Parts: sequence; C-alpha cells; structure tokens
Amino acid sequence: MTMDHFSVIRRPIVTEKSTDKKEEFNQVVFEVDTRANKFQIKEAVERIFKVKVMKVRTQQMRGKVRRVGRNFGKKSDWKKAVITLRAGDRIDFFEGV
Repeated sequence: MTMDHFSVIRRPIVTEKSTDKKEEFNQVVFEVDTRANKFQIKEAVERIFKVKVMKVRTQQMRGKVRRVGRNFGKKSDWKKAVITLRAGDRIDFFEGV
C-alpha cells in the first residue's frame, strides 16, 4: 500500500499536553491515517518538515459516544502518532502568534 506523504498526516494535535511534550521532550503529536504504519509516518514527517525523526509511537484512539437531544452517535476512531525529533530540530505550527 503506497500512500502520499500528505495523506498520511492528517493534522497536528495542539493541546496543553502536546505543547508541554514539545517544549520538554522535543516531541510533536499528529493525527494520522489509521492505515499508516510507523515507517510511513516517519518518512512523511521527515519529507514534509525536513527534520530527523528519532522515534515514532502510535495509539489507536476510540471515537467517543456523543448525544444530541435523545439521539446518540459515535465519533470516528482515529490514530495518534507521537514523534520524537532529533535534538536541535523543531516543527513550529504557529510562528509569531
């Protein structure tokens, strides 16, 4: 299965916890395609952001059950990747904000 680098990475996860990881451990967090493996994620991040990836950890996240009125629904399942970068490399999502 060959995937385009831009279809492997869906979006960055920007939360307080992921910001702390970025500052303390030089790690960034992305939502990725559920079919992508660690090697594809590593290659996509290195090609898109021009950084060196040291480690990739992934998690399968379950979609939460949501309620609107008396109707129940379920959000989609998704995959999260925590990427450790080489010392000195950075990925900035919001420069100058």
